[in-house]
Amino acid sequence: MWIELRNAAALFGLLGLLTGVVYPLAVTGLAQLAFPDAANGSLVRRDGVVIGSRLVGQAFADSGYFHGRPSATYPAPYNAGASSGSNQATTNPALREAVAARIAALRALDPGNALAVPVDLVTASGSGLDPHISPAAARFQVARVARARGLEPAQVAALVAAHTEDRTLGILGEPRVNVVMLNLALDAVARSPRGR
Repeated sequence: MWIELRNAAALFGLLGLLTGVVYPLAVTGLAQLAFPDAANGSLVRRDGVVIGSRLVGQAFADSGYFHGRPSATYPAPYNAGASSGSNQATTNPALREAVAARIAALRALDPGNALAVPVDLVTASGSGLDPHISPAAARFQVARVARARGLEPAQVAALVAAHTEDRTLGILGEPRVNVVMLNLALDAVARSPRGR
């Protein structure tokens, strides 16, 4: 019996070392070599200061910024430590009320906008952290952002087009716009002498 216990303990220790130390170190090292930016969180810096990540959305409330998808994370929106969706079904009255309130808020922010409100501007993603919106959701906001910033709508639309990412590998997912990166580009245009 002692031989079996000794063998089991040795196997447990070996597997613990392989799966708990060797494998994580190898994967981390490979990720650092092959994908250093992604392995370190795809951090976004402005003037040397980390201001976010390309992988996590942020709450933009000012009318001069593009707004992302609503976030269902708790206790605050876009809480990367608590990634979650609302888990509300389309038949849930609370979801219907939330969507109606979000549509009303978007209409109040831009009363002259007659375009249909894209669904991704009024529903949270499964993670609650999605930094992307559809090109239609970005186009829906162009006139409001241009007006708030004193820019030409064509100039803002060109920024949207420049920040529209195609499907991954040409076939996976849908075209999308990273709101964080688009708003940073918008700030850069506003700061440039030719921006206005």
